[in-house]
Amino acid sequence: QVQLVESGGGSVQAGGSLRLSCAASGYTYGRYCMGWFRQAPGKEREGVAARDGDGSTAYADSVKGRFTISQDNAKNTLYLQMNSLKPEDTAMYYCAAVRSFPCPTVPADFGSWYHKTLSFGYWGQGTQVTVSS
Repeated sequence: QVQLVESGGGSVQAGGSLRLSCAASGYTYGRYCMGWFRQAPGKEREGVAARDGDGSTAYADSVKGRFTISQDNAKNTLYLQMNSLKPEDTAMYYCAAVRSFPCPTVPADFGSWYHKTLSFGYWGQGTQVTVSS
């Protein structure tokens, strides 16, 4: 059973930075698509950034150029570096993993990625990010 534990959320002012971490354990053999989703109050959960096992990445248009997803395989940890934060980035951020499913390469594929992860993947408990203006 894959377990994902997020950390690093908090409250910052607009323009600030945060780095989220996701410690993963319990992997079985296979290729995983790892990534971050977020959900603001009253809104649907949306994909933010995805990273495939070969290192390829994809970002939502709203965060492109400001957020960077990376992975430290030695530590089994996924990161999301968030710079130039905006109030609209305020949300609960979730780490997720789904096995044997190709990661999205463009934002248009984020919907199918979300549904596949919802049905067959693994989720962390979430970490809150609050950005004040």
